[in-house]
Formats: sequence, C-alpha cells, structure tokens
Amino acid sequence: MTAPRSFLVGLIGAGIQASLTPAMHEREGARHGFRYVYRKIDLDVLGVGVEALPKLLDEAQREGFSGLNITYPCKQAMIQYIDVLSDDARAIGAVNTVVFQSGRCIGHNTDCSGFAMSLRAGLETAPRAVVVQLGAGGAGAAVAHAALGEGVQCLVLSDPDVPKADALAGALCARFGPGRCVVAGNLATEMARADGLIHATPTGMAKHPGLPLPAALLRSSLWVAEIVYFPIETELLRAARRLGCRTADGSSMAVYQAVGAFELFTSVHADAAAMRRDFDQLVTLPRS
Repeated sequence: MTAPRSFLVGLIGAGIQASLTPAMHEREGARHGFRYVYRKIDLDVLGVGVEALPKLLDEAQREGFSGLNITYPCKQAMIQYIDVLSDDARAIGAVNTVVFQSGRCIGHNTDCSGFAMSLRAGLETAPRAVVVQLGAGGAGAAVAHAALGEGVQCLVLSDPDVPKADALAGALCARFGPGRCVVAGNLATEMARADGLIHATPTGMAKHPGLPLPAALLRSSLWVAEIVYFPIETELLRAARRLGCRTADGSSMAVYQAVGAFELFTSVHADAAAMRRDFDQLVTLPRS
C-alpha cells in the first residue's frame, strides 16, 4: 500500500488562536487522503514581533514545512525575506502564502483572488463608480488590487499612515491607470459621494473590537464589504445592516484565500464548496 502524502504547513501572525484556516486546510487534506498537519505560529504567544520572521522562516524550512500562510501584521514585512515572488505578490507588495520549494521561499498572494470572489458572490451588481477603502496594509493592498480588477472606477484610500496610503495609491495607478486610486482628504466628504465601503483593517476582530469609522458616515444607499470574519458579524456590519445597506461579510474571502493556498501547498485542486461548508460549520463552534 502506498503511504499517504504528507504536508506540514502553518500560519504566522499575531493573535491567531481563533483562526479557522487550520481546520479548513486539515479537513480538505483529509478528503484527499493526505496526512495534513496545520500549526499556528502566533507571535503573541511567542512574545515576538515581525523582527522574528527570518528566524521563523528558517525554523519552518528546517522542520520540513511545505509552506506557510502569513497574516497580520506580517504580510508586507515578509516580502524582504522571499526568494521568488509571484506576479500578484510583487504587484501587491504583500505575501499571504509562502511555498518552500527546492530550498527557496516562493511568495504568493491569495487574498487578492479571495476578495475578488467575495465581490462576485455577494455584491456582483453593486455600483462601483467611487468606493472608499479603509486600510492600506498588507490585506488592504490585496483587496485594493482586487477591487480595481473587479471594476471599481475610483478607489479612495483612507489610512492613518498617510505615506503608506500614498505609496499604495501610486502603485495602483501605475498598474490600473491614472486617477484610479486617490488618498482620502476629508473622510466624511469622500463617504458622502461613495457607492460602497470596503473595510480592510483589523478593527472589528475579536482582539480589536469597535467601529473603524463613525457610524454617522454610513447611509442606506451604501454597500459595505468586510474582510474580518471572526466574528462574522462585526460592529461595522451590524451598523450597516441596521440602516439597510447591502453587505458582504468576510467569510467568502476567508474561504477562497484558503482554497488558493491549499492548492499552492499541495498542487491538488481543492473542493471550494466543501471548504465553504466546513467554514460555515466551524464558525458556529464555540471558541476557546
């Protein structure tokens, strides 16, 4: 009898104990008959920051990992430690999936495709002339590229780190065309003319509760897309739904980024529908 294929993968990030990604991967691995182990490498638990990334990468390679997922706050910092970048990861400037191959670290970004699928699934007919996006970090960069690729005509970036927002806007205009992305001046003014709002910051996560903007800036004609998935209904989505806004929660992006990463780790086609069912079941389970 042939031994089952084995995969050891992991997730590097801060405050990741509630992540459903490990369980989604392990369940999909089991469906394919793999020995599939997914470990959480939590910077908070280890008491380290992004400066530990080179050490963690070296340790993972020595221990025989097939690859790693990368999440907040490491997606942009990881770039400098990657040997080869996919076209998407290079354009976005952020990595959420690392594959170890022939002694090299190969960086990919499946957040971009995951958010594109989320827009298609939940907001396919939503108007996209002007959309405000909160957040220009690693996930925000991927989401911004996906939004413009999915037909947003003008993306307005808002981030407390203005130089970071300026740099991302410049990269997006270079890729998609002049004027396709601008940095917000007055957020209230930009929200008043926007068709939609994309939220791409950690605010609303179990570890970072709260609203990412004043609730008074929301209105019923606005659509709202969220990337946070734990909890599924963030304070932002709750406020938007009370007003009657069309909304898309973070579940589709969570599932489809995991589908893409699984396929990169294993070179096997993943069952996206089954992984969606897994997610829906897992998200209802009590969390420790």
